[in-house]
Amino acid sequence: MVSVGYTLMCEQTGPKELVQQAIRAEEAGFDHLVISDHYYPWLASQGHSPYAWSVLGAVAHATSRIKLMSFVTCPIRRYHPAVVAQKAATIGVMSDGRFTLSLGAGENLNEHVVGAWPHVHQRHEMFEEALQIIRPLLDGDNLSYSGNHFEVPEAYLWDRPETPVPIAVAASGPHSVQLAAEYADAVVCDNPDAGVIQLYDEAGGAGKPRYGQVAVCYGPDADDCRKTVHEQWRWAALNWTVKSELPGPESFVGASETIRPEDIAQTVPCGPDLDAHVAAFQKYIDAGFTDVALVQVGVESQPMFLDWARDELLPRLREL
Repeated sequence: MVSVGYTLMCEQTGPKELVQQAIRAEEAGFDHLVISDHYYPWLASQGHSPYAWSVLGAVAHATSRIKLMSFVTCPIRRYHPAVVAQKAATIGVMSDGRFTLSLGAGENLNEHVVGAWPHVHQRHEMFEEALQIIRPLLDGDNLSYSGNHFEVPEAYLWDRPETPVPIAVAASGPHSVQLAAEYADAVVCDNPDAGVIQLYDEAGGAGKPRYGQVAVCYGPDADDCRKTVHEQWRWAALNWTVKSELPGPESFVGASETIRPEDIAQTVPCGPDLDAHVAAFQKYIDAGFTDVALVQVGVESQPMFLDWARDELLPRLREL
């Protein structure tokens, strides 16, 4: 059975409200929670961006069953990889082993706050070095590491869960798929790309979890939902090579100004049609994903969405 998740979207919600959403999502019956790890929102209209790791600590304390996951954390600029490992191990302890650390090469939007954004080839080198640091630390090793980009004279994690925190790596092509297969316990892909899943299987990932995320906008009025999606989610229509380089919310506003409500609504189901939301989820199942998180676009509609998911959506998704 596919694990059905709920997204704690830091870009559209404040920290206290995110904790309450997590509690309600567990009560509604979701299997896992994923949380975005940003410094900025994509668009200023989203209006928030609290520190995800503080929220994770509170959520770990306030919940008891639901699994937790960062989605995703970049360990190459804003955070040193040794510190990422410490944070992940601490959340692993606080959640009694419910946490998975999801890692990716990041984007300029969030990482430039501490310095210049490296060239893509340098980022890939830095990301692999970060994995070479984080993996052994989470496994309990006393690590000394000297690379081209990172130095760890000596590091050891004193507080770790009994079972090492699993790692998932975001992948979109052959290189990142190879990193996921070599260093991680799972793969993450932000669209239902069966080709990436096949590459992952061929690289040695067969039988391991595959995480995805599908955006929806549930509400009683489809037109209102389309307006909300256009206002807050139109950035998602941009190609990732563009999204990874843009430096701030104002850049995303400019890059997405030609995207119309009907354009983004082609990829995000909008309104009360249960079948449309189920069909969007089904694409990930058909592509071979094992764990798929729903992200409800629009902060005001979260309570209504959670009630609807409990009563109607989750029972349908369990049948797939």
